[in-house]
Amino acid sequence: MRDDEQLISRRGLIRAGALGAGGLLLAGCDKLNSSAGFRGVLQSAEKLHMGSQRLLGREALAREFAESAMSPVFRANGNREVADTAYRRLLDGGFAGWALKVDGQVARPLSLPLAALQALPQREQITRHDCVEGWSAIGKWQGPQLSRVLDLAGVSDRARYIVFHCADRFGSTPYYESVDMVDALHPQTILAWKMNGQPLPEAHGAPLRLRVERQLGYKHAKYVMRIEARETLDGLYGGKGGYWEDHSDYAWYAGI
Repeated sequence: MRDDEQLISRRGLIRAGALGAGGLLLAGCDKLNSSAGFRGVLQSAEKLHMGSQRLLGREALAREFAESAMSPVFRANGNREVADTAYRRLLDGGFAGWALKVDGQVARPLSLPLAALQALPQREQITRHDCVEGWSAIGKWQGPQLSRVLDLAGVSDRARYIVFHCADRFGSTPYYESVDMVDALHPQTILAWKMNGQPLPEAHGAPLRLRVERQLGYKHAKYVMRIEARETLDGLYGGKGGYWEDHSDYAWYAGI
């Protein structure tokens, strides 16, 4: 089976729930989805999928490509613009007054201007973005590793999750995502401010987006404004660790 066929197969399973809880509503299985027993099976399957991925190695790298493989067109996923007036003022000013907040279970809460993030050691990687909607594209991303930012903040040993709070919304609900510490500390998990050699455009998440290369595209939060270290996801919005997980029943762990 070719790489792209394997990806399509895994993506379909994630959406249908065989590898996770993602996509039952989209697949039209509302009746099964309302069954507590069936949902328990799916949650167990998601944990099994996550465990099998981790057995491959916590630092196993996603494939990286040559520049010649980069896609001529890279579609934007999710929201393509932000209506928030404060964000629009920052955008109009080239994000001169923007700063990334890092707080929660950390020893040193941070407020990092874009220039400070750009001054950190940078990682550049050309990777494939795989969307749960069924399309893929290859692009080049640059930014500091998330692990460096967490080290600067002195993240607590009690922290189990890193949450990304974003500027965009769906209706009145803020967008957010989360990963566990294994993915947060992975060498390919970066806070990208540059795409294909240029600062991120608004459609792709300016000024900063998460790249967590071993997971599907909906985990790659855009318009990141704040990073929060937490011991639990309980009490955070719907409690499932992300906007789509709360509202569409996507799997929290979307490893590929």
